Amino acid sequence: MQGARAWRCRGLLLTRAAPGLAASRRGSSSRDKDRSVTVSSSVPMPAGGKGSRTNCSQPTPQKVPNRLISEKSPHLLQHAYNPVDWYPWGQEAFDKARKEDKPIFLSVGYSTCHWCHMMEEESFQNEEIGRLLNEDFVSVKVDREERPDVDKVYMTFVQATSSGGGWPMSVWLTPNLQPFVGGTYFPPEDGLTRVGFRTVLMRIREQWKQNKSTLLENSQRVTAALLARSEISMGDRQLPPSAATMNSRCFQQLDEGYDEEYGGFAEAPKFPTPVILSFLFSYWLSHRLTQDGSRAQQMALHTLKMMANGGIRDHVGQGFHRYSTDRQWHVPHFEKMLYDQAQLTVAYSQAFQISGDEFYSEVAKGILQYVARNLSHRSGGFYSAEDADSPPERGMRPKEGAFYVWTVKEVQQLLPEPVLGATEPLTSGQLLMKHYGLTEAGSISPSQDPKGELQGQNVLTVRYSLELTAARFGLEVEAVRTLLNSGLEKLFQARKHRPKPHLDSKMLAAWNGLMVSGFAVTGAVLGQERLINYAISGAKFLKRHMFDVASGRLMRTCYAGSGGTVEHSNPPCWGFLEDYAFVVRGLLDLYEASQESAWLEWALRLQDTQDRLFWDSRGGGYFCSEAELGAGLPLRLKDDQDGAEPSANSMSAHNLLRLHGFTGHKDWMDKCVFLLTAFSERMRRVPVALPEMVRALSAHQQTLKQIVICGDPQAKDTKALLQCVHSIYIPNKVLILADGDPSSFLSRQLPFLSTLRRLEDQATAYVCENQACSMPITEPCELRKLLRQ
Repeated sequence: MQGARAWRCRGLLLTRAAPGLAASRRGSSSRDKDRSVTVSSSVPMPAGGKGSRTNCSQPTPQKVPNRLISEKSPHLLQHAYNPVDWYPWGQEAFDKARKEDKPIFLSVGYSTCHWCHMMEEESFQNEEIGRLLNEDFVSVKVDREERPDVDKVYMTFVQATSSGGGWPMSVWLTPNLQPFVGGTYFPPEDGLTRVGFRTVLMRIREQWKQNKSTLLENSQRVTAALLARSEISMGDRQLPPSAATMNSRCFQQLDEGYDEEYGGFAEAPKFPTPVILSFLFSYWLSHRLTQDGSRAQQMALHTLKMMANGGIRDHVGQGFHRYSTDRQWHVPHFEKMLYDQAQLTVAYSQAFQISGDEFYSEVAKGILQYVARNLSHRSGGFYSAEDADSPPERGMRPKEGAFYVWTVKEVQQLLPEPVLGATEPLTSGQLLMKHYGLTEAGSISPSQDPKGELQGQNVLTVRYSLELTAARFGLEVEAVRTLLNSGLEKLFQARKHRPKPHLDSKMLAAWNGLMVSGFAVTGAVLGQERLINYAISGAKFLKRHMFDVASGRLMRTCYAGSGGTVEHSNPPCWGFLEDYAFVVRGLLDLYEASQESAWLEWALRLQDTQDRLFWDSRGGGYFCSEAELGAGLPLRLKDDQDGAEPSANSMSAHNLLRLHGFTGHKDWMDKCVFLLTAFSERMRRVPVALPEMVRALSAHQQTLKQIVICGDPQAKDTKALLQCVHSIYIPNKVLILADGDPSSFLSRQLPFLSTLRRLEDQATAYVCENQACSMPITEPCELRKLLRQ
């Protein structure tokens, strides 16, 4: 930003305003990169006075709730006792803004967002700021996880006009919902280097009164520019770009940004980005005899190992935190998101398939253990997230990471037992502290703890291999492993008595679809029926609680009610593109893991509904939202970046290819080609922004394998062939069980299945490509050889 000084402090970017209005903004996620263009969005504003600083650290409790008390969203309910006259997103708020000719203040966040909590505590609980908002604005609160369409539209504006993005997102709109000023987190008052929220409100109030026509003109101009910039269409192009070229360019861009020492692809903050790891594994498979192929494999495996050893992984309770604030994966931002757990368990399972190293499979199982314990509804659904903040002790103010960090004194008291056989006096606590890097001073640097909340605290990070720790104290490796596991279990039991972080018990169809994939894929790879059963329970939950049979539509959200019940908003929040794409992916993975064709049949029906609601018949690809649901929004977007989650269009490209493999329906292959063609320019310009779509492009231009197992689903020889397939990393395939019933669903879809026979009444495998099948195979070892060619 020209004329501004900026620096970063634990994910927060603060700016000194140039003449006019500059927005403070929170650090962007990996999804937010490469999204800025130069678009002017506001007119110069006169300087505003700071006034007296209000003490926001202990807001007066509000006994009278605002209208958000009637909402289901945990994020909106967190604001139900603010003195702000909040409205949920909807016609009531828009009508009020038009009738009273007031600008709309739109605040977008989610319930486990640390900086959302900060702004709520500092500004939205402040009586004076509440009066400013109530008198001069119509204030609207949105849970970005409930309304990703609203979030995407206005985040596009914020990123384009401030070169950053994140949450909380703060945007000012005209009564016709066109944005004219935007930012993210604002402190309540002006500082030496930053503009305060109260000042921003006063400046916008004055501009609205004195210079409204210019604001409206600029808003319309910015909206028109964003509309032109965001258009994604096939245009005159007939075919997508070369997969070989896009693959090579994407790999080279990743290679240039790779951290050789610690893995990952940035300095700090550092995000897991499973979509990148998935691309690298696919790239390795198609280039495994080359130096670049070996390099891609090493980059992915090293990154996964460094993450698993770092503080971004919860070594006590398992699961992964959102991101690391440093390049070493040491000190995380402590919230835990369902979508990270879902994608990372697949990434670690794939690493196990490729390397055979049980280190990776143990990490995958640990993630699923955490999800089953902490993020699972008893009816089978999966909750969204756990917060970063919690009180260190009951009755205290919440602090980030309080639930997860340890002092040396705590560990010494919990683990005082002497370790027998060591070469020097040693307790179990000292052994654990040495291995995980705990010190009296704490392992968190002051630069990572600007508020001083974590002084003397430690994040567990693996500092040495088991072999080195064992050698240091003259112990056997297995003895050290047992002692460390025992010590971690005691820490886990002690941690149960701490106040727990807030649980976002909202359940989203999209993230539940990802988690169904996580359990199904990992269960299949490891041959663990118990994990596949979790996936089945998750799919049953989706069908029972998040699917409307009459319309064939998915619902976006449902909520945990009292006594283990499931509640819905009224009217229901209908699904977006990502809900359909991610659930279809989950059902396809579940069919391959369970061989229950009912899941495949439902996937086909959902894909038909997705095509009807979201497909762009003119330009190709899918819109993120239904036309009717997004009525009034200034933009109807197609997400064009694979970030913390894969974009729904990238996921859909893979789904269409697999569905064509399962059914032979030409329409789905045609749609895949149109989609990839529509995104051609985006892929050519920055392929690293769409690694999942580049992977789909490669799968389309290579040959999809149809692996058919003919046999009795319950027979041992059938299960042996299926497990052989699951144990091998083959991303570009469909796995089909042919049980010999000509009336079965798959036999009706693929008539050629009736021509495939069991050899000598044994379970028999066929590998089919380009409408030609291999010779029959009955031995798993022979099938393994063929699949690894």
